[in-house]
Amino acid sequence: MAPELVQAALKPAGFTKPAGLPSRAYVTFLAGDGDYVKGVVGLAKGLRKVETAYPLIVAVLPDVPEEHRRILKSQGCIVREIEPVYPPENQTQFAMAYYVINYSKLRIWEFVEYTKMIYLDGDIQVYDNIDHLFDLPDGHFYAVMDCFCEKTWSHTPQYKIGYCQQCPDKVTWPDEMGQPPSLYFNAGMFVFEPSISTYHDLLKTLKVTPPTPFAEQDFLNMYFKGIYKPIPLVYNLVLAMLWRHPENVELDKVKVVHYCAAGSKPWRYTGKEENMQREDIKTLVEKWWGIYNDESLDYIKSLADGIDAEPVSLQPFIAALSEAGAVQYVTAPSAA
Repeated sequence: MAPELVQAALKPAGFTKPAGLPSRAYVTFLAGDGDYVKGVVGLAKGLRKVETAYPLIVAVLPDVPEEHRRILKSQGCIVREIEPVYPPENQTQFAMAYYVINYSKLRIWEFVEYTKMIYLDGDIQVYDNIDHLFDLPDGHFYAVMDCFCEKTWSHTPQYKIGYCQQCPDKVTWPDEMGQPPSLYFNAGMFVFEPSISTYHDLLKTLKVTPPTPFAEQDFLNMYFKGIYKPIPLVYNLVLAMLWRHPENVELDKVKVVHYCAAGSKPWRYTGKEENMQREDIKTLVEKWWGIYNDESLDYIKSLADGIDAEPVSLQPFIAALSEAGAVQYVTAPSAA
């Protein structure tokens, strides 16, 4: 469970909307010279397949090689270099060693030429158009609730007592443990509004906030808990949900798949890790490769065919807030 922010930290009352014409974009993050560039290429092609009206910005650290940047640009991505962000030094053991670099994601709040953005991790694929999420009411931070059942959560009281916000009635939070934890989102996908004031406050707050095992995800949950609004899991299906909470998953309605389970990265998939021989996992990996290998979705090919040259925005609509148990969340469109 993420700790509270220290008293010196400021909490945002909302976002400052930059002046100018409305502008929207998807954004992802890339670091290093490894194979994650394949994930971002797959994401770019997936967004093209669902005919999004908006561009994909790739925030890259200086260590991303020029060849990888060239590949991304050739797929129609807008490559924007950012500087690394580091947390205060302490003895925190991150759930994954590479999580420390993920604090650099905070730089995307500086992209104020866009009034609203949807962040997507590079190991995510979009299988249905989600442009309508840009039309959610301003002033909130939207994301999908996470699951506490994986072993990476073993350091938390939630995991130790078997409590999960995905099934809060199965194991209720004991009164003797005080207030139940705040709703907690997975930071692999979220809808946010860039803001210079929020950007500076994020960096200032980080300097006085001790790092925790889930790095920037814990930090973002602490910082935005006052304005966080859950959205349905169809917008960020963490693969562990398939075996942890199958009763909550309607796979044919899922719009966004997050390949974050151990062994599930399609471009590294061997099928040898736990749960990776499941037929639903195999199908989702094959589905990802079907998009990645589809040459008709390449950016230059698409332009030659007259696709995406003049993207047309779909008619926007605002999803209403409704009740699901005790959780207020934004409902999926009826076509979901």
